[in-house]
Amino acid sequence: MQLAEIVGFALLLAIIVLVVLLAVRRSSLARSGALDVGWRDQLDPGGRGWVLGQARYTEDRLDLYRSFSPLPMAAKQLRRNVLTLGDRRLPVGTELDLLPIGSVIVRVSGASGQLELALSEDTLTGLRSWLESTPPGSGVGHISRGRG
Repeated sequence: MQLAEIVGFALLLAIIVLVVLLAVRRSSLARSGALDVGWRDQLDPGGRGWVLGQARYTEDRLDLYRSFSPLPMAAKQLRRNVLTLGDRRLPVGTELDLLPIGSVIVRVSGASGQLELALSEDTLTGLRSWLESTPPGSGVGHISRGRG
């Protein structure tokens, strides 16, 4: 075998391993109840900066995972006790092409600042329920009563 063949074979093998890792990770998240979401922390009015991924609830946080990352850890963690849902809106401009059909966008404030989440109506309802279902007096989770 020549060097070019060995390098080509190694590259092909690496790509196959990466695709398998992504598929296993996605499958594992789906089995654990993860939901499809998009998010961005750069609130660019041009509609850029969206990351597509999955979200999974834990008892005290919302973990956000990137779709195209083989890493098993969450890319972002939103703590339930400081999470605040703000105004919601529909996708506009290039967001219509980037985000799944039927998405709504909600502004979220947390310990690390503001970001926007793009999710389905059903997922937004679930997120609101998760925030509101905290024990009385715990002071956990807030939903602002803005537009939308």
